[in-house]
Amino acid sequence: MIRTLLLIALGLLGPWLAPAWAASGAKLKVVTTYSILYDIVRNVGGERVEIHSLAPVGSNPHEYDPLPLDVQKTSDADLVFYNGLNLEAGNAWFDKLLGTAGKAGADAPVFRISAGVAPQHLTSSGQAGAEDPHAWLDARNGMQYARNAQAALSRIDPDNAATYQANAAAYIGQLQKLHSKALADFAQIPAERRYLVTSEGAFKYFCAAYGFEAGYIWEINAENQGTPQQVIALLGQLKQRRVPALFVETSVDPRSMQMVARESGIAIAGTLFTDSLGLPGTPGDSYIGMLAANVETILASLR
Repeated sequence: MIRTLLLIALGLLGPWLAPAWAASGAKLKVVTTYSILYDIVRNVGGERVEIHSLAPVGSNPHEYDPLPLDVQKTSDADLVFYNGLNLEAGNAWFDKLLGTAGKAGADAPVFRISAGVAPQHLTSSGQAGAEDPHAWLDARNGMQYARNAQAALSRIDPDNAATYQANAAAYIGQLQKLHSKALADFAQIPAERRYLVTSEGAFKYFCAAYGFEAGYIWEINAENQGTPQQVIALLGQLKQRRVPALFVETSVDPRSMQMVARESGIAIAGTLFTDSLGLPGTPGDSYIGMLAANVETILASLR
């Protein structure tokens, strides 16, 4: 009790008090909004956390319809992580979930894991100026996510702060190694071939980090994606430059990009991970694995 009062006085817990189970050694119950955050928090939390991802692997976290189990898991959670940056805004599904689960108050243990990331912004009609959510596709932002996970977990479970710090440091080291390798690998691609064409314009952060220009059919996953006008606009861009390959993401319907491939004569060279991890047992079934798989696919197709 004295320790908790001292931590509150020092401002280390903020509005969140250590839960009653803390002294018992039970695991923290954590909810994340989608699979990528699940994996980052799992690596930082280690054996101290029990995690539930709302949007499952392969699904679209932009617009998700929570299940009764999701409501119960969120209600019971000691800590909830969400991306922010306009990701969970579709149909206001996340805000509605928090309200239903009793986690909507200002003092609720709900943490935006993208805090501190410099946002990129959307430019398309009706979206101009809104934040682009796909910050995790730059490995340096993934490092920031890991730091934020460490801070939140340590805040609510200060007795195990040293464990979270050690886990985060090791994980950030792996991400730094991957980021450095990506820079070296992409240096092999001539500047004129660094045009990354995908279905969704999810690669703004990636392109800024690794020296690419982005082309896409639609800018962010929404109800109006893949319209004839969007396809025609991309085809016009492709006629103006020599593009060696197209890509389609694992979590979107490939038919629009298949149409672009047919009309342009440019082949779809591979699939990229954006909003979701890959299925268990595949190269992209972890956050680091999906980033590494993207680097390999892009390098092999554009070099």
